[in-house]
Amino acid sequence: MMLQSVLVSGQFKTDSVLEKILRSDTSSLLQKMMDNPEKYRIQIIYTQIDRDAGNRPTFRNYYFHVNRDFYFYPASTVKLPLALLSLEKINRLSSKGVNPFTRMAFDSSFSGQSLLLRDSTSENGYPSIAHFIRKAFLISDNDAYNRMYEFVGQQALNQRLHALGYTHIRIVRQFLPLSESENRHTNAVRFLDERGNLLYRQPPAFNRDSFQFSPEVKLGIGYLNGQDSLIKEPMDFTRHNRIPLEDLQLLLQTALFPSSVPAAKRFQLKPKDYLFLRQYLSQYPSETPFPKYDTTIFRDSYVKFFFQDTGRPMPPDIRVFNKVGWAYGFLTDVSYIVDFKHQIEFMLTATVYINEDGILNDNMYEYQSLGFPFLYQVGQTVYQYDLKRNRKVKPDLQPFRLKYEHRDPADTRPSVRNVDN
Repeated sequence: MMLQSVLVSGQFKTDSVLEKILRSDTSSLLQKMMDNPEKYRIQIIYTQIDRDAGNRPTFRNYYFHVNRDFYFYPASTVKLPLALLSLEKINRLSSKGVNPFTRMAFDSSFSGQSLLLRDSTSENGYPSIAHFIRKAFLISDNDAYNRMYEFVGQQALNQRLHALGYTHIRIVRQFLPLSESENRHTNAVRFLDERGNLLYRQPPAFNRDSFQFSPEVKLGIGYLNGQDSLIKEPMDFTRHNRIPLEDLQLLLQTALFPSSVPAAKRFQLKPKDYLFLRQYLSQYPSETPFPKYDTTIFRDSYVKFFFQDTGRPMPPDIRVFNKVGWAYGFLTDVSYIVDFKHQIEFMLTATVYINEDGILNDNMYEYQSLGFPFLYQVGQTVYQYDLKRNRKVKPDLQPFRLKYEHRDPADTRPSVRNVDN
């Protein structure tokens, strides 16, 4: 058994256990980047899961260079809490005849807002919370996030997360070129029955709450502005979305293992909600008929960064329940990984920043040469360690053996190729 020691320097937490695991890998890339954790803004959490005789899990986190004040841009990982909040809000509307699959219509009542009445990628041709979650998890669709943000509302989503104890999370922006005022305003939303009759109308909302935007966060040596002009000064992230890595790990743990966290930190979801989340956090685009994604672009490993090896398919006995994000040079993945063949499970959460020239918003980041290979090596190194780790009790992983969808090979509908994500 490895003894844990924790080095805390400037509020950074590093465990000797995790550092030794990562240093055991001979990859020169992994070692080079670990030697420069400040430059690459690396943070990693490895969560060991052990079961008792009743199959009840316990979680133990190990850290490398983790600091909740060390900013990373969360990008699409914010779609995870929005999915949880959307399902929770839908449950509060059940008395109106509304459920996650109910047809929705988004109206426009303020600048920057847009109508949404139909969705050609869904089975019935209409948008719904369930379909937004599918798209947000399967390939990280941005419009799906924006619509969940509009449904929950900026004020409600932040108040609820803070009430649950996530006081360091701040979600204040959609993935649209909107002003702060426009992000505070959210659309009117209608829920309709199968015949198009109104079930419930949610009025437009405006957030009057103030936010604490300190400390200041500026990155890089320059950035391209909205007119593609180079501004030769650091890019300011102070008023952007924010999720500390430890909170991101706990959000996924809460979604998959709700009874493992205190009741006060749980979302008010139903068993079928948790089953739905498990399915689409782990289902592959190739298994999904609606939306029908082009699998030459959206491979099974497309949003599975710890197993994203373009030369190999996903291992058949492994399922990854996760959410990723990528933007402005940041790559982040929060995952629960199951190997059914070897009966192992663990969580792994990591973020890294790749931007060798220091210019942001130019879409010239070394994702392919540095970022994705780094996360793949981290994932494989921790997986190989956990594979050999002694467990007193083998876990019963049956609750995570899910029945996934099936895409008909004779389906001749055009595949979805162009997605804003």
